[in-house]
Amino acid sequence: MIKIHNLGFPRIGEHRELKFALERYWRGELDQNELEQTAAELRARHWHTQANSGLDLIPVGDFSYYDHVLDTSIMLGVIPERFGINADIDTYFRMARGQGRDNQPYRALEMTKWFDTNYHYLVPEITAHQSFTLSSNKLFDETRELQTLGYQAKPVLLGPLTWLWLAKAPDDVNKLDLLAKLLPVYSEILCRLAEQGVQWVQIDEPILVLDLPAAWKNAFEAVYNHLQSTPIKLLLTTYFGGVDELTSFVCKLPVAGLHIDCIRAPGQLTGVLDNLANHKVLSLGVIDGRNIWRTDLSSVLNILESVKQRFTGELWLAPSCSLLHVPIDLEYETALNPTIKYWLAFAKQKLTELAVLRNAVAEPSAAEADLIASACAIQSRRESSLSHNPAVQAELAKINNSLTQRQSPFSVRRQQQHAKLNLPSYPTTTIGSFPQTPDIRKARADFKRGLLSETDYIQQMQHSIEFCIREQEQLGLDVLVHGEAERNDMVEYFGEQLEGFAFTVNGWVQSYGSRCVKPPIIYGDVSRPKPITVRWSQYAQSLTDKPMKGMLTGPVTLLNWSFCS
Repeated sequence: MIKIHNLGFPRIGEHRELKFALERYWRGELDQNELEQTAAELRARHWHTQANSGLDLIPVGDFSYYDHVLDTSIMLGVIPERFGINADIDTYFRMARGQGRDNQPYRALEMTKWFDTNYHYLVPEITAHQSFTLSSNKLFDETRELQTLGYQAKPVLLGPLTWLWLAKAPDDVNKLDLLAKLLPVYSEILCRLAEQGVQWVQIDEPILVLDLPAAWKNAFEAVYNHLQSTPIKLLLTTYFGGVDELTSFVCKLPVAGLHIDCIRAPGQLTGVLDNLANHKVLSLGVIDGRNIWRTDLSSVLNILESVKQRFTGELWLAPSCSLLHVPIDLEYETALNPTIKYWLAFAKQKLTELAVLRNAVAEPSAAEADLIASACAIQSRRESSLSHNPAVQAELAKINNSLTQRQSPFSVRRQQQHAKLNLPSYPTTTIGSFPQTPDIRKARADFKRGLLSETDYIQQMQHSIEFCIREQEQLGLDVLVHGEAERNDMVEYFGEQLEGFAFTVNGWVQSYGSRCVKPPIIYGDVSRPKPITVRWSQYAQSLTDKPMKGMLTGPVTLLNWSFCS
């Protein structure tokens, strides 16, 4: 019987409950007990949701108040001296935000993107003489919470080599030299989980999909030889790519199971089937954990049939990666075009798809209705006129190499620019966006709700633009900006005025901490039906003799910050 499991669930809550609780706590409006109570309620709700979807193993330890990499650093006792020595919640937030409830400023940990996603993690800081000690009971307490509810827990643990790889160290420090002190703490963690009755631990090592230096690759064998002495089964988990040339090496590591991402790197499956021993568990990430489209379940079933012919060991199914990167529940999108909504699957719906796949493998006739619905959705999206715009296709057909050629050389363009703009040798300017004041936000919200007329809205935006122009003139800047008062978000603003984009009401995804975004959905060919920025730029230019600079969000950013078709 195939088992289904999940690598991680969104933390923020269906209505961003965690976000609002955190911000109230930081403002001093909520005490620690109240914050922890909100977190416990969210965890329980998310566990029930996953259990009701039919999961055999439920992840625990994927919940975080701010960031799972920071949670790991705290658990390992890696707290830079400037934050103190206590591993309490205020130290945690000082490391994350540079400020605790004492309102004293601290230099927060650096933040950067989690691999190639739009989620941001907090970079651990380590020293040449770094010590490690088990300093947090969070994982054990949450495991006990889940077990009390009667569910089978699968704790999620960031692997030691990935954690070290992500950490920041002085240039003269070989981070691998710290493994001898780090691994005993990991062993202690695994032994304590085993004492709690845990059978499986998901140990995440996504750096295995990177082009690793030889020393780091070789370290995996030593690390997992050490950890196999603990009385617990390890599911070595990779995602965001394929293990590729490391396939044979990874398959032979001394772990009880291996998870691979069959969405980002479907081609790796053949090599894994060639090399993975049948006494190990093979977990296949067959549901896209980073996008919001329904899965072509029939295609996945065809793959699973071929897998079963070659692999006689225990087979698990899961999303490709944590569902942290998608919204929670599609059912809240009551205003979305019904046709587009029919094509989508958020976190809850993706878990349902897993259950359908398991049922279809066990008894195809029992899942027939679900498979037909999936096939209809895939066909609808493929053939819909919403997805295909003949005018866009016609314009694409006109693209040729002549579009890459300038009409005049740089030397000529430079002279023309200088004559037209008459700028100094080192002109000054600013990036573009001025602060979005409460009045600006209210005007935009009221206009969107129909509480403010278009004429009054334009007047308020023009007032903000004029204020920005005068401020810059007074400061003596050479190239001015209009301040972008009319823009709610650098991606959403442009997407709302382009055909081929759709927007959710509650499709929130965590970017970092309490910061959440609603990524646009690019569901088809994109076109611009009318000018977007011209009116505001023309008005701004009418207020000054200095040149105005236009600001556009580039196409790569639009793509990377959206759910793409």
